[in-house]
Amino acid sequence: MAEKSYTYLDYAASAPLRPCAMEAWVGYHEKPHAVANANSLHTLGRSAARDLEAAHRTLARCIGCGFRPNEVILTSGGTEYNNLAVLGMAEGARRKSANRRNRVILSAIEHDSVLDVASILRSRGFEVVLAKPGRDGVVSAEEVERLADDATALVSVMAANNETGVVQPTAKVIEAAHSAGALAHVDAVQAFGRIDLDCSGADAISVAAHKIGGPLGVGALAMRTRCPFEAQALGGGQEMGRRPGTQDVAGAVAFAAAAEQVCRELPSVRPKVEALANHVYERLCAADTGIVPTTVAHVDQTRLPGMVSVMVPSMDSESLVLKLDDAGFEVSAGSACSSGSLDPSHVLSAMGIARDQALGSLRVSFDERVTPGELDAFCDALLAIVANH
Repeated sequence: MAEKSYTYLDYAASAPLRPCAMEAWVGYHEKPHAVANANSLHTLGRSAARDLEAAHRTLARCIGCGFRPNEVILTSGGTEYNNLAVLGMAEGARRKSANRRNRVILSAIEHDSVLDVASILRSRGFEVVLAKPGRDGVVSAEEVERLADDATALVSVMAANNETGVVQPTAKVIEAAHSAGALAHVDAVQAFGRIDLDCSGADAISVAAHKIGGPLGVGALAMRTRCPFEAQALGGGQEMGRRPGTQDVAGAVAFAAAAEQVCRELPSVRPKVEALANHVYERLCAADTGIVPTTVAHVDQTRLPGMVSVMVPSMDSESLVLKLDDAGFEVSAGSACSSGSLDPSHVLSAMGIARDQALGSLRVSFDERVTPGELDAFCDALLAIVANH
């Protein structure tokens, strides 16, 4: 019996590994120094360190925004670097201000790896304030300005939302944070490699390998050398002492290969992926389909190119995901909630979307490797599921 085939449309969760990343990873393991620790002083260790430094250079160039290679801190992925950035930068800013700055501003639509840090911050004596988005999913600079004052240590926002694909006005938010004397961290996990980052003034930026077709378990936090920071782990001087632990050189090399490809091809790829997403919106959100857009039914410069965010008010997300899975299509609910949760997405709730609509949210995400035919087949399947409900 032939194994069932699936069309994978959940790239925002994790994108398929790119051949260039696989080749880089395998190629590194074929080198004599692949066995060595990049922090060792012997010949093989120094050879590993050179490959690690090359990965730092490539990642710094791809992230841009004025970051230098030695300011790129390699981590195990998104949850770690967001925890590291929010906790470490808040503590560093408070220490530098002689404990005067003890407020942290997070947006209400952040990923859980940022929002779940709030309880730890409060236990350490910080006040945590949430900046709310509008119905359009945008956290405005004016909202941040309203909340920020001379007691603010850190403002952390995402460059583009992981559920709706809405691009945030990061440059203006960074300016608002700095006007209050606060540090600014940008979670660019979804945006990196998909749009040009508008974060040149940021004190730190988070990016991940597996969102762009690099390996799982590798991420990077680009942080200015001058940025006040308290290390959250101890035990070594790796990554400028900000993230101790032996580095995964093969993972870093593979991450760099994927980053170099997507950033080089971004100008030509983005319009193509936008056109694919707009075609999906046109089909799904046509009159009388029973499917509505979370924000607007089109993708432009204010949206991530390969993310379609819709709601089916008459159905719940879990049923939709399972029915689509049975039909051979892998997508996710707009919510990052655990399976079986009765709560709607915190992102959609913060946007003011009614509970009955938010409970039927779906996120479809892809890049240039998905074909128009695959997307049309997905649309056929979803439209049939909703029509027959």
